[in-house]
Amino acid sequence: MSRTAIAAGSREFKRTNRALFFGGFSSFALLYCVQPLMPVMAQQFALTPAQSSLSLSVATGALAVSLLVSSVLSDRLGRKPLMVAAMATAALMTLLCAFAQDYPQLLLMRAALGIALGGMPAVAMAYLSEEIEPASLGLSMGLYISGSAFGGMVGRVLTSVLSDFFSWRLALAAVGVAGLLAAVEFWRSLPASRNFRPVQGGWSALAGGLRQHLGDDGLPWLFALAFLLMGCFVSAYNYIGYRLLAAPYHLSQSLVGAISFLYLIGIFSSVWAGKLADKLGRRGVLWIVMTVMGAGLLLTLADNLLLVVAGMALATFGFFASHSIASSWVGRRARAPQALASALYLFFYYLGSSLVGWLCGLAWSGGGWTGVVLLLAIFLALALLIALRLRKLLPISGATPSLATT
Repeated sequence: MSRTAIAAGSREFKRTNRALFFGGFSSFALLYCVQPLMPVMAQQFALTPAQSSLSLSVATGALAVSLLVSSVLSDRLGRKPLMVAAMATAALMTLLCAFAQDYPQLLLMRAALGIALGGMPAVAMAYLSEEIEPASLGLSMGLYISGSAFGGMVGRVLTSVLSDFFSWRLALAAVGVAGLLAAVEFWRSLPASRNFRPVQGGWSALAGGLRQHLGDDGLPWLFALAFLLMGCFVSAYNYIGYRLLAAPYHLSQSLVGAISFLYLIGIFSSVWAGKLADKLGRRGVLWIVMTVMGAGLLLTLADNLLLVVAGMALATFGFFASHSIASSWVGRRARAPQALASALYLFFYYLGSSLVGWLCGLAWSGGGWTGVVLLLAIFLALALLIALRLRKLLPISGATPSLATT
């Protein structure tokens, strides 16, 4: 680690965390603002639940592919310029979505948004891994993910309320404006990279990096975890709205959107888990918080509304804690090119969101909420087996102690 690494408590540390909090906020708000609008769009455009889920799935699928290209660009052009451009462009695409004339046009704009956002999440993880001292990386990654949780909450609640009282078009326009303001604050706050070194080689470097990271004993398992965890989490929020709008609950769109306030729990759990993993080690904490997530999803099978909400709260706590630990584990284990390692993690993360989210639409059509939860239980059981396997993962041969400690 460079001697110029940003230390906890410094002015640069505070500026970095503030900027990345806004970055995480913007990314999740722009990406997931359509999630509570799926029942509204299904009604307006005469769509099935699986079809309406495409408004999210096309964006996350495009984002997954874009991440790999963005990792190559960021290794050559730098971290901050690409992240600023990604945030601003994605916000503009959200504004354009508000003026879409039909559903295919909206899907096209959402796909463009996903491509633009490819320059944000993996690059942000690489920036933190390069610039923050190893002892504080878990905390910084947790703060970034807490910003994601806050953005996901605000985006969902804002669009739910505005669509209930005004229209879904006004809701998307409001989120787009918020994204532009977040991009400006990000540009003002984030310190320029001090430890970034341009990497030459382009696509040949990408191929070499892929071989290196996919040949590691631990990274592919962390990538698989990203696919399974994110797929389960997004699917739960995709279809809980359909359940709560229907009998016996008959909640309003605003009240269904209010369930996103549970993301506040994710803001706490991501930071808490990052600190705990820095102290006790990732291998001993990860499987525990994943178990909490699974228990929460099973609790949502209850008919009582309070138990359903409590189950979603536990699932939210467990997901953000798990994601915080797994993502920081990638940052500490991966060797150069680090941006590509982060991109691969997030490639599978968003691919899980896209594919599992669509599959759960079919499960909903066949078995309702019970069908969705049973499918997610299978995926989470696989994820737990992977987490238990990672407990036996050996440190990287010949790595520095800060990288080998997992």
